[in-house]
Amino acid sequence: MDIRFTRRTAFLIFWDIASTFAAYYFASVLTGLVLELFDTHEIYFLIGTAVVINLLLFLGFRLYNNLWEYASIDDALRITVACCLGTLVTAVFLWLVGHWLPIRVYFVSLFIMIFLSGGARVLFRIIRSKRREFELVSHAEHRPRTLVVGAGETGSLAIQRMMSKDPLMPGNPLIAVDDNPDKQTLRIHGVRVVGTSDDIPELCERYSIEQIVVAIPSASIDQRKRIYERCTQTNCKLRTLPNVRELNVDEIEDVRLREVDVADLLGREEIVLNTQLVCGYISGKTVLVTGGGGSIGSELCRQMCHVVPERIVIFDMYENDAYLLKKELLSHFSDTEIDIEIGNICNEARLREVFEKYHPSAVFHAAAHKHVPLMEICPREAILNNVFGTLNTVKLSDEFGVNRFIFISTDKAVNPSSVMGATKRMGEMIIQHFAQSSQTVFAAVRFGNVLGSNGSVIPIFKKQIADGGPVTVTDPNIERFFMTISEAARLVIQAGGMAHGGEIFILDMGEPVKILDLAKSLITLSGYKVDQDIRIEFSGLRPGEKMYEELLMNEENTLPTKLKGIMISTGKDVGYEEVEHKLEQLRHVLTQSDKQALRVLQAAVPTYTYTANSHE
Repeated sequence: MDIRFTRRTAFLIFWDIASTFAAYYFASVLTGLVLELFDTHEIYFLIGTAVVINLLLFLGFRLYNNLWEYASIDDALRITVACCLGTLVTAVFLWLVGHWLPIRVYFVSLFIMIFLSGGARVLFRIIRSKRREFELVSHAEHRPRTLVVGAGETGSLAIQRMMSKDPLMPGNPLIAVDDNPDKQTLRIHGVRVVGTSDDIPELCERYSIEQIVVAIPSASIDQRKRIYERCTQTNCKLRTLPNVRELNVDEIEDVRLREVDVADLLGREEIVLNTQLVCGYISGKTVLVTGGGGSIGSELCRQMCHVVPERIVIFDMYENDAYLLKKELLSHFSDTEIDIEIGNICNEARLREVFEKYHPSAVFHAAAHKHVPLMEICPREAILNNVFGTLNTVKLSDEFGVNRFIFISTDKAVNPSSVMGATKRMGEMIIQHFAQSSQTVFAAVRFGNVLGSNGSVIPIFKKQIADGGPVTVTDPNIERFFMTISEAARLVIQAGGMAHGGEIFILDMGEPVKILDLAKSLITLSGYKVDQDIRIEFSGLRPGEKMYEELLMNEENTLPTKLKGIMISTGKDVGYEEVEHKLEQLRHVLTQSDKQALRVLQAAVPTYTYTANSHE
């Protein structure tokens, strides 16, 4: 049974036990049977039976899970029904075991029990309300004129908290909208539902709305995208809040409005980690994550902790990121050992020490140079790290009998136009090469941009907006695939659970997003007007940059898997001798010029195209 034993829960359980004893005692007093009933010890057995039955029923009715500061009529009915059933079951049970109490005692005790148990819970609401009023004195601030989107449970909570002047939900709720026709013209805590989401722009202008609060957690992806499109047509500050049904009692007390971000606007369906699929190769095992302190590597560590590996080894060049991640993981997950090893994947001797020390069962290879323009300037460094660093990690995984090796690839490896993409494509070939003969299950996972990762466009845009602009976009038509870091990490882990060896898994990135639209949305979400407060400038494509990214090469197709969002590439296998020859050529060119390195890289990756003069 889902119950969290907090101090409040303990208090309520103790209160309900005392209330049951008090109810039967005062019932016997009021019916004139106190001396007769309490003259023997048998009454304590009878009341003890009532206590046990009441507690079990209260648990079944989830009367210890609810947030009583926001108790409603439905909650009062549940208390009443639970008390009535408790009294009835107690009476029947005692009659069956040969004990008896007068019926009038049961009736009177029932009303006393409802009063005591219900009163304690209503008291939480009174205390909360008074405390919020007291806090308001020291948290006085402007309450923006607010339109609430959604007239359901979450919308009702938002309106109620704003009307109680809750500092965590600042706002003055004037009107609400809902797409359910049955809710039109109704009122929620005195706030009228005046239209649908299609009316948002017009209503904001008519009522001089300053803030829109989106409270529709149950809406479909398409509905949310449409609603956010309407909201961004206004000049209002846009905020939202989580689904209150998905929060526990402690979390919901502190639920607050938050800014709507780009991930909300993309409207992608959240991927849930399939623990049954991944437990077999992660739970209770030692997992090594190269580049573990980076954006993808750190999120892989966070997501894996939910299925309780015995140990996670974070291997990274940057000690600060790794140290902060270890502190974060240990504060939330106490059942997994977290170890940090500082080193470079290009240093085979150092990497060998790590494999000898931990003998990992699974390896997630996220370490890479991924900055496209910088790798155009430093192609030999990209080859050294992304090709031969990967080769070092793969060879040691094969030698030490690692069970599964998952290589983090990118959509830029498809028909690459950049050094970074070409080196990642070479990494895929290495994976396929070793998968043909190794006992280790080698697989690659290919996906596009992740929102908010280090060096990605979102943090850059936010910094430019904070500086007052301009926001620089390379081309008005440039498009990219996007997903959240947590979604990408979950899909990578799940793909690892399906791997048999040699696959290149393709993550479903949804529809590509225009970077120009992304920039406009970020400016609007920041409370500014595009080209009035913040200008957008076009700087032209950078060296190695594509106009449109792809997830499949020309000769590739995909096969579906049993999991939504993951496909398998059906491209041709890479021959053993072919890969060995390519690696030998690339190794030799590391000591030559960048120009020569580019020519050899293009020969090694036939789908790679580059403009020679951009590197001269």
